[in-house]
Amino acid sequence: MQFTVAIDGPAAAGKGTISRAVALRFGFRHLDTGALYRAVGVMGGDPVAAARALTPEDLARDDLRTLEAGQAASRVAVIPEVRAALLEFQRRFARREGGAVLDGRDIGTVICPAAEVKLFVTASPEVRARRRWLELGGEAAAKPYDAVLAEVRERDGRDMNRADAPLKPAADAVLLDTGDLSADAAIARACDLVASRLPGKGA
Repeated sequence: MQFTVAIDGPAAAGKGTISRAVALRFGFRHLDTGALYRAVGVMGGDPVAAARALTPEDLARDDLRTLEAGQAASRVAVIPEVRAALLEFQRRFARREGGAVLDGRDIGTVICPAAEVKLFVTASPEVRARRRWLELGGEAAAKPYDAVLAEVRERDGRDMNRADAPLKPAADAVLLDTGDLSADAAIARACDLVASRLPGKGA
């Protein structure tokens, strides 16, 4: 069975948590496509060459979840040649037998426009910045909340205004605002949506 779940959204909206849970619930493979760009960003040097030479081992680096890696990912993601180099890898993953969940910023609009399920996960910049700040240690974090909020807004601006594959919901995506939802509630809504679209379940 080929069945693709495309989950998009801005940084710290919860799409990674939801994507992993959906993949586990239905036995689908999961790809955090942001990790591809994070890996290219932290590898340094020529980002186009890094994208073309990317290996699965590069996705296992232990420095891909840092705020700096996220900023680096956003910078290299605006380069059309980088996006092109990573495009086919993502599309092949999405249509492998057994089902797949991909999360990122252009899955439903560019990578998998024919995905069986498209979900756009979002929350206000303030909510997302607070989540990221708490991940960094809250009051004990090296960066104050205001600095994290500024970085979140800066990244949103870059991702939403880039010329190639800007961050935006697909026209047929289901919007899921996680601002007032617990992780369990957001996951439940996403799983209900996927279940309703599985073959034999009806729309």
